[in-house]
This record gives sequence, structure tokens and C-alpha cells, in this order.
Amino acid sequence: MSVLPDLHLHYVQACQNLSQPENPFIARVLQEADKNDEIITKGITLKLAGNNHLVPVPRVTDDDLGVLVSVLGQAAFVTGLDLAYNLLTDAGAKTIATFLQENSTLRYLNLMFNDIGTSGAELIAGALHSNQSLVHLRMTGNKIGNQGGIFFASMLKINSTLEKLDLGDCDVGLQCLVATAIALTQNKSLKAINLNRPLLSSQQEETTVHIARMLRTNSSLVELHLGKHGMKNFGVERLCEALCKNSSLRYLDLSCNNIISDGAKFLGELLKRNQTLRILDLNANRIEDVGAIYLSGALATQNRSLQALSVVSNNITGEGLVALAQAMQSNINISHIYMWGNKLDRSTCVAFWELIEMGRLRLDCTDVVPYEVDGQVFLAELSHGLGKHRYWAPRCAAAAPGAANASLDIVAVSEY
Repeated sequence: MSVLPDLHLHYVQACQNLSQPENPFIARVLQEADKNDEIITKGITLKLAGNNHLVPVPRVTDDDLGVLVSVLGQAAFVTGLDLAYNLLTDAGAKTIATFLQENSTLRYLNLMFNDIGTSGAELIAGALHSNQSLVHLRMTGNKIGNQGGIFFASMLKINSTLEKLDLGDCDVGLQCLVATAIALTQNKSLKAINLNRPLLSSQQEETTVHIARMLRTNSSLVELHLGKHGMKNFGVERLCEALCKNSSLRYLDLSCNNIISDGAKFLGELLKRNQTLRILDLNANRIEDVGAIYLSGALATQNRSLQALSVVSNNITGEGLVALAQAMQSNINISHIYMWGNKLDRSTCVAFWELIEMGRLRLDCTDVVPYEVDGQVFLAELSHGLGKHRYWAPRCAAAAPGAANASLDIVAVSEY
């Protein structure tokens, strides 16, 4: 049974009972939550992230967390908890694990960039063996290591509630990625997973082979992040072979890899055959003009499903960029394109100016804006991109679904 919204009063009383000093940041957030008229009917996410404040805030510690969860134990209307960029350690992870085992209403938990290690990961993953409410978990940036990642992979074989899991920048290794791929051949509930920036010593791309094998049979995964995997053309070819048989994946992130024009050729062939993929992120690879032309050929003639393409920083010159602009002219389904960081010559500037001028490309769906000097058109950078809000959330309302920074919101998982 949920108590009436009076979180701040209960927090003050809990601090007194536990002889713990009040954290003014937590107190202020709870006071603001108490003023929310829809807190009971719609639920609320408590935003206690320690970064992105105009005035520095006292970050949440393990002791602070112990008091907070004692307050939230009876507050069923709190359905989300954002504790990113704080000072939580494995001791805090133990508190979180106990809370997850006892709580049946929390749907969103953000623990990114704290100091949780392997033992903390074991506790949280263990709690999720029995938890049936949490839908979205972000562990990004906690150095849980390879063994910590394996605990989450084991959890995925048991848990049937979790839909989004973020293990990016967690120092996971080869064994974790293989175990995760195997788990996802059985798991039917997970819709999105971030495995960016593992620590891999091998150049044989074994992990990509295992992930490709998983994609042949998995029918639930919608969003997959494989950035900074050291992936080369061999790995891309294995993924493309698997995705020709996959009809569920809609967002594929291959940013910051070693993909060149031959890899782009495989992706072009995939786009001709796959009519499910909506977003393709090739940011910070090296597909160059030849690769861009392969992609534009597929988009102009046969693919009618892709909505967003990022080729930022791929060493593409005017020839390839103009080809992509022409593909947009003939394919009205492409709504988002990001291309800053390439070699923008005069023909590129004119081509994208025309797209924007005629209303074919909206400014909130790209990362460039045209301007004119002495009768000549140039392009300036806009701070947009598929991953803009991956590491931080704006203090104001988040970007609306479909906007340039929202990754099109293709996975329908509420954080509230």
C-alpha cells in the first residue's frame, strides 16, 4: 500500500532515526516531488543525478542511499530512480540489491558512472533473478569487469522482465560478451542492450561471430550497441549474414570501429534485403566515398525501411556525400542523416542546402545548418546526433520522440 506523497517529511524523520545528516540535494528533490499533483496517478522518477547542475550538489553516498531507500520502501508511486554520477560503491550496490528484492514498483534504475565493482554487480544481478518489476537498468561506466558482466549474462537466462540493459563502458571482456550472446539465444524479453567499449585483446572477432549467431535466432532484440569493438570487415560480414535472417532488430550501432568501404558494401547489400532496420550508426569509421556510394545506392533503389543514418567522421568527400543527398531525394523514408566531420566541399553544401530549403530535411533531423557568405553556401555544425543524450540528460524536458537526439525512441520502454 503506497503512502501519501510526503517524501520530504519521511526523509527528515528517517535521517533523525538513523542519526544520518540530511543531504540537501536529496531533500530538495523530494520537496519538489511532493509538489507534483500527478505523483500518485502517474508515478514519478526521482532525478538524483550528480552531474549537470548549474550549482554543484553534494553527491549521493552509500549512507545517503540507505536513508533514501528506507523512505521509498512504502512509496509505490516512485517508479524510477536516477542515481547517475554519484559516489555509490559496492556497499551502495548491496543496498540497491536488497531494495530490488523487496520492491515491486520500480521500473527504471540509472546507476551509470558510480564506483560499483564486480561484487556490487553480483549483488544487483542476483537481485534481478527474482525481481519482476524493473524494466530498464543502466550500469554504464561502472567498472564491473569481465566477471561482473558474466553475472548479468547469467541473470538474463532467468529474468523475464528486463527490457533494456546498458553495460557500456563497464570493462567487460570476451567471456562476458560470449556469455551474453548465448543468454540472448534463450531470453525472450530483452529489447535493447548496450555493449559498447569492451576490453578485447584478441583481433579474431570471436565476439562478433557469437553475437551474429545469436541474431540469427533472437526475435525480441530491437536495439543493439556494438561501438568500439575493433570490428573490421570480417565481423561486419558475419553480422550482415545474420541480419538477413533477422526480422526484429531496428537499431544497429557500429560506431567507432574499423569498418572501411568493403564493410560498407556488405551493409549496402544488407539494406537491399533487410526491411526491418530503422537506424544505422556508422559514426567514426572510415567508409570513405566508395562506402557512402554503396549505401546510397541501396537506399535510393531498394531499401524503404531505414529512417536514420549516421556517417559522421568517415573521411567522406563531396562525391559520397552528394550521393547520400541524392538518395534522400529519391527515398522519402529517410528522415534523419548526420554527416559532420567529413570533407564538406561546395557541392556537399549546395546539396544539403537544397534538401533543407525544400523542406525535405528538417534542421532537428540533421547535424548541419546552411548559411550564406558572399553568395556562397556553407554548412555549420548543429549539436545533434543519435547518441547526444547517452551520457547525460538535459535539465529541461528530454527531446520529443522522433527528434534528432532521441534515437527515434524506437524501444517503447517508459522511464517513468
